Amino acid sequence: MSSNEPDGNGADGALPPPPPPPPIPPNVIPIQAELEQAPELVKKKVVRVPIARRGLASKGQKITLLTNHFKVNVSNIEGHFFHYSVALSYEDGRPVDGKGIGRKVIDKVHETYHSELAGKEFAYDGEKSLFTVGPLPRNKLEFTVVLEEVSSNRNNGNCSPDGHGSPNDGDRKRMKRPYHSKSYKVEISFAAKIPMQAIASALRGQESENFQEAIRVLDIILRQNASKQGCLLVRQSFFHNDPNSFADVGGGVLGCRGFHSSFRTTQSGLSLNIDVSTTMIIQPGPVVDFLIANQNVRDPFSLDWTKAKRTLKNLRIQASPSNAEYKITGLSEKACKEQTFTLKQKSGSDEDSIEITVYDYFVKHRHIELRYSADLPCINVGKPKRPTYIPVELCSLVSLQRYTKALSTFQRASLVEKSRQKPQERMRVLSDSLRKNKYDAEPMLRSCGIAINSNFIQVEGRVLPAPKLKVGNGEDFFPRNGRWNFNNKKFAQPTKIERWAVVNFSARCDTRGLVRDLIRCGDMKGIAIEAPFDVFEENPQFRRAPPMVRVEKMFEEVQSKLPGQPQFILCILPERKNSDLYGPWKRKNLAEFGIVTQCIAPTRVNDQYLTNVLLKINAKLGGLNSLLAVEHSPSIPMVSKVPTIILGMDVSHGSPGQSDVPSIAAVVSSRQWPLISRYRAAVRTQSPKVEMIDSLYKRTSETEDDGIMRELLLDFYTSSGKRKPDQIIIFRDGVSESQFNQVLNVELDQIIQACKFLDENWSPKFVVIVAQKNHHTKFFQSGSPDNVPPGTIIDNKICHPRNNDFYLCAHAGMIGTTRPTHYHVLLDEIGFSADDLQELVHSLSYVYQRSTTAISVVAPVCYAHLAATQIGQFIKFEEASETTSSDGGLTSAGAVPVPQLPRLQEKVCNSMFFC
Repeated sequence: MSSNEPDGNGADGALPPPPPPPPIPPNVIPIQAELEQAPELVKKKVVRVPIARRGLASKGQKITLLTNHFKVNVSNIEGHFFHYSVALSYEDGRPVDGKGIGRKVIDKVHETYHSELAGKEFAYDGEKSLFTVGPLPRNKLEFTVVLEEVSSNRNNGNCSPDGHGSPNDGDRKRMKRPYHSKSYKVEISFAAKIPMQAIASALRGQESENFQEAIRVLDIILRQNASKQGCLLVRQSFFHNDPNSFADVGGGVLGCRGFHSSFRTTQSGLSLNIDVSTTMIIQPGPVVDFLIANQNVRDPFSLDWTKAKRTLKNLRIQASPSNAEYKITGLSEKACKEQTFTLKQKSGSDEDSIEITVYDYFVKHRHIELRYSADLPCINVGKPKRPTYIPVELCSLVSLQRYTKALSTFQRASLVEKSRQKPQERMRVLSDSLRKNKYDAEPMLRSCGIAINSNFIQVEGRVLPAPKLKVGNGEDFFPRNGRWNFNNKKFAQPTKIERWAVVNFSARCDTRGLVRDLIRCGDMKGIAIEAPFDVFEENPQFRRAPPMVRVEKMFEEVQSKLPGQPQFILCILPERKNSDLYGPWKRKNLAEFGIVTQCIAPTRVNDQYLTNVLLKINAKLGGLNSLLAVEHSPSIPMVSKVPTIILGMDVSHGSPGQSDVPSIAAVVSSRQWPLISRYRAAVRTQSPKVEMIDSLYKRTSETEDDGIMRELLLDFYTSSGKRKPDQIIIFRDGVSESQFNQVLNVELDQIIQACKFLDENWSPKFVVIVAQKNHHTKFFQSGSPDNVPPGTIIDNKICHPRNNDFYLCAHAGMIGTTRPTHYHVLLDEIGFSADDLQELVHSLSYVYQRSTTAISVVAPVCYAHLAATQIGQFIKFEEASETTSSDGGLTSAGAVPVPQLPRLQEKVCNSMFFC
């Protein structure tokens, strides 16, 4: 069957039967091969897929909500999308690699050859794929189109066609800027056909390969619609060039507000999910203004130009007065008034060349006034061997250029503050966006028979009551509105602090007063705190030393004065948030000495602040602040009757721009069954950007397994009265739908192997639940300005048509719009009822020892995240001390070996050190 017969054999494209196998030659005995294969065949394992929903839950008070999903009606389900691959090349056959040119070329093809293409509309993804509704006239089409004046611009339309505005523009031959008309060859060849019926099947809960493709086509149509309006596209979000939606977050970076949109299949049909989305862009306008903001200096003469060169590379500018657009390739070596180039001049019939400075050329030949560029480097927009220099004050950065580096703490805080919206405002913005986009007029959507309703879909939610909590002296209470406080209450299981010390790394702070207040507050909460052994103030001569040295010196001081190892050290840091001392200090305490430590950077110290610090200290030292009444009297459905371990799993990756920072996998596990409030953590490094945890089971010899699971299972066994867990409930954070099958078949398999390695005859039952925070579904109370109440759960209408998923807002959203957590139950061998499982998940949002509020995602997942982040700090500074290179994850020698983390000392490895 040739690929260019769209229909293949018969209407359904079925293949003809294969030919019969060749006869076996008489001298071959086939038995042997079969024997060898047999054990493999036995091992052929079943591939697990996410389980189907078993029924709806009913507990809780009903509440009517609106959600940012909009109903999509599909009338043309008999049709097909045809997928074509697109190859673009220049006349001489070189493939086109420039980004952003594809759309212009394809638009030109569409415009020029409308009739040869049977008047079909295109959905083009900007790269190699193009889709139509119904087939094009032939399976392979070749076109040539001529584009006037292509530049490296994405939303073009503001360049000068003649390319003036460059020092060498007298010499067009040498310039070779891609400005004149250019010919492109375009090959469009049939790749596949996708039945629209796949969408209808998916809505009945039968997902096929074709379905993902069909939805992808619809998403591409929306992206193309946005692209035609000159938007910046980032995955499934688009951003208009509208200064009203820019917010300055400092450092020459703006938050740009736009919209996310994607099609989802749900129980009530196809819906379009639209949400507000923010991306970071470079501040448009004069290059110098951007650099001054980026480096936080007073004027262009204070700029660090080496740093500027790195920051500017590959950004796009417009040069005045011509408005031509260029990409920055670098900076000139010398200042504008010293940097020379060869200018060719025609005098009569001869050509003369003169050496001239860039400054003189612009001022004397072009008569352009330069106010401050003379002593600054020029912007280079030329090729490596052929520089083209433009004075910096004539260059402006084009709008909508993404900023992809990690944000500073200050920028992140500013972004959060400026991008949050109250529920009502968010609804208004989304309604406006839907109106503005005029999807009804999009020709491609019309040809698929798709109509998008402009009303928010209404759903029925339920509000679960808060679980009863227990605190000290056997006192019970119910949290109200997702929060509680410890005024006049004691901790459920307070610890004692007998041998401890305070260290102060040169923070301005009344240390004695702080200690006195901490002891007083501890007493009110039931924690007996003795006077500290000593308060160690940092020796002023080390204040400017590197962090590692400061920590070493402080430890020498502590060791020389203390009689024995302290049980606990309170550490006062000089600056809030990401202090360089944090990583080295934690590592020294936890990995080398096994000492529990609490870091604080106090600004305003009051009883509320100290109580929050005590919550952490008590949990780290083995106490419990509060616990669920149902775990105390053990009566948690399905969990209290049979030994059950609860796991939280997360992987944290380096921030963008750090390709070589190892990822950190953390798994926390519950201990002392039947409790579900006590946890410990196991953390390992793995290859950068790898999402699946690869060290759950790590066999190092016949009898040794150095994996995470063995460590956690052995701790559960010893802390739970020598019982093996017969039930293992796993909460996995941070994986997308496309990775569910890997969680079920790769990670779960490792966990099962780790169990079998401990005891061949032990087969625990598993529950696997994925928790997702980065999705775009939001809920609103109709006619109320408030967020949805804590405990709101939604498992109908906009959930998956087949799979077992639900949305839960366990916490009270105080600012902005609450983001629900989307839980997907992938496996349940225990057999929970829908109500019991949802209630367990809700309860686990109330056992977080660090705060007196319900949190937005179950505590074990939060703890895993904290453990990964804290131990990640160990590596962060270790790398800084050994290597300064920050680029390249792959060297010429291949993958970089991943540094191993130091294991925590035995005294602290079972503690909640991450609290």
